[in-house]
Amino acid sequence: MSEVKIYRIHGRIDKPRLFEPITFKKDITAAKENHAVERIYAEMGSRHRAKRHEIKILKVEEVEESEKEGSQS
Repeated sequence: MSEVKIYRIHGRIDKPRLFEPITFKKDITAAKENHAVERIYAEMGSRHRAKRHEIKILKVEEVEESEKEGSQS
């Protein structure tokens, strides 16, 4: 079995009819970095009706469990 990790993904959505881009930062659990990026494309594309070429991934970083946003420690 592969180990599940937490990835923090920063990005933006550049839609042609918006005045400014939508920026986002989201924590995703996945086995690999590529799987986390694919999930961002799927979720953000579904939520904002954005195509893959409109979604720009700016940074992907692995997060420790203790650093996760909103953790109760």
